[in-house]
Amino acid sequence: MRVQKNIPLNHVKVDDSFWSRIQKLVRETVIPYQLDVMEDKLPDVEKSHAVENFRIAAGEAEGEHYGWVFQDSDVAKWLEAVAYSLSACPDPELEVKADELIELIGRAQEPDGYLNTYFSIMYPERKWQNLHDAHELYCSGHMIEAAVAYYKATGKDVLLKIMRRNADLICNRFGNGDGKIRGIPGHQEIELALLQLYEITGEKAYLETATYFINERGKEPNYFQEEGKTRGWIMWSDGTEDGIYAQNHAPVREQDKAVGHSVRAVYMYTAMAALAAETNDTQLLTACNKLWDNITQKQMYVTGGVGSTVHGEAFSVDYDLPNATTYSETCASIAMCFFAKRMLEINPDGKYADILERMLYNTVLASMQRDGKRFFYVNPLEVIPGISGVVETHRHALPARPGWYACACCPPNVSRMLLSIGSYAWGESENTIFAHIFLGGTAELNIDGGVKIECESDYPDDCNIKYTISTKKDKAAFSFAIHIPVWCKNTRYTLNGKPQIAEIRNGYAYFTREWQTGDILEINADLPVLRIYSNLAVGGNAGQVCLQRGPVVYCFEEEDNKAPLAALRLPADSEITATKIADGALKGITALSAKGIRETGSNELYSEKPPKPEPITLKAIPYHTWANRGTGEMRVWIRE
Repeated sequence: MRVQKNIPLNHVKVDDSFWSRIQKLVRETVIPYQLDVMEDKLPDVEKSHAVENFRIAAGEAEGEHYGWVFQDSDVAKWLEAVAYSLSACPDPELEVKADELIELIGRAQEPDGYLNTYFSIMYPERKWQNLHDAHELYCSGHMIEAAVAYYKATGKDVLLKIMRRNADLICNRFGNGDGKIRGIPGHQEIELALLQLYEITGEKAYLETATYFINERGKEPNYFQEEGKTRGWIMWSDGTEDGIYAQNHAPVREQDKAVGHSVRAVYMYTAMAALAAETNDTQLLTACNKLWDNITQKQMYVTGGVGSTVHGEAFSVDYDLPNATTYSETCASIAMCFFAKRMLEINPDGKYADILERMLYNTVLASMQRDGKRFFYVNPLEVIPGISGVVETHRHALPARPGWYACACCPPNVSRMLLSIGSYAWGESENTIFAHIFLGGTAELNIDGGVKIECESDYPDDCNIKYTISTKKDKAAFSFAIHIPVWCKNTRYTLNGKPQIAEIRNGYAYFTREWQTGDILEINADLPVLRIYSNLAVGGNAGQVCLQRGPVVYCFEEEDNKAPLAALRLPADSEITATKIADGALKGITALSAKGIRETGSNELYSEKPPKPEPITLKAIPYHTWANRGTGEMRVWIRE
């Protein structure tokens, strides 16, 4: 069922006018900063203690476990980000730090392979008794993914051996076979990790256990209810939920609407797609497509945020997409990137690649401040200081990024996502090379004896893309399929300077020929400013418009337009122009401007006097750059 295979990250080099700056920031600033946080070296940010927890578990320090029960996963995601960094840019000093941390993790592992600092330190007698809340399988999953990534990047298998022992323990404990017991993870993640481990080792037990965890979910009797009856102790809940929160309400092949905790849900959907590809499970793939369509057509924000309610960090119901009280957890949008990647492996369709772009260029990027030291966990589409972050209903939607969190799942997740973008850009099948996103740099592929493609890109500021082909043989026969995003208009193609007509299939432009070194394929498209409107079922957006150019969604900030932003209107016939910001914190960013209206009214709470319109110039900036110039109002949707 899998149409294409991944390109190893070390076969992709990013040299891009947009992404190179971001990756450099993550490598040089974010990764060292996050290690300092996890080692409690920064006095002015939320304490982490994540590394110290491993020292205590290893018997090398005294004290109690500090932080959330899933604190180990921060270390795992950091190591995975380091692996991706080393794949592109070898750094002996960083590699030594990572190796030392890996050795510490090994010393904290128990003889039978068990690895979890919370239970090793605090409650060794309670292991595996609370899968609903305790995150043991979740932490193992993230550390397995780190081990796979580090092995691919460095060839070192120390962490891989540690996590294979841990995975073997899990596989021997859970399942349907003799001597095994029933169980499913409360927070999905281990399924994804076991499938990755299977892909590089070929060990069938990992595939079988991942399959078991997916197939067992939603079966009766409700596992979490049964677990709660026998445990005798409670962590956060008694495990008697109806199943919605943890997607345990129905067998996965019967699920057709995204429900419950959004990160858990989309991690699970990603694993379902990966398993469908591995086992040719058409029923599982059908469920994935239904879930994908439900999210993207009825439960996703224009910025790519998913999970609209703070209650349970969860999906709500169709078309319930409030702007000021949304949750839109950063990790949920990252999970949607994972889901898109797995669906593209099965079916190269532009509908998946378009969503991948929407996530990357908006919510994922917006979560990190441009200096790399502050992060959003929640990503609102409307902010009013004094209400946002203050009033109980809006307390979660902060007007400024904090430096760190007690629950710090998002910052290291952002790091691993942004440094692995090269693996999302390219794919290949037996006879086709796929370019899923416009990413400047080079990719080395195996097709027909070996092919190297260099891409020059000025996307997303403009859409002038140049691919230069190099072949190891005199000629190489293959199709080159390039995703053309729906927001690219009037697309033109030239091959070696001559106009071409592409074969367009499912949002991809296909060029099939015998290629040779020196061939140049160029793509030029217009990126007009688009006026985006909501489905009228999203009542809060009625009468309003959102601006988008290319994949980039724009917002209005108080810094440029003065408060209150609710008083602004953008006439339907206003011409919108795009220009570069010349200086300041957003220097070089493409901003939008248009003639607009500000309404001024009475100071009374209610009045018979209608507001008076005053002409002004409106200015909008990319959503991913908001809250980088101080605290003020922000909104994505504006009255038209």
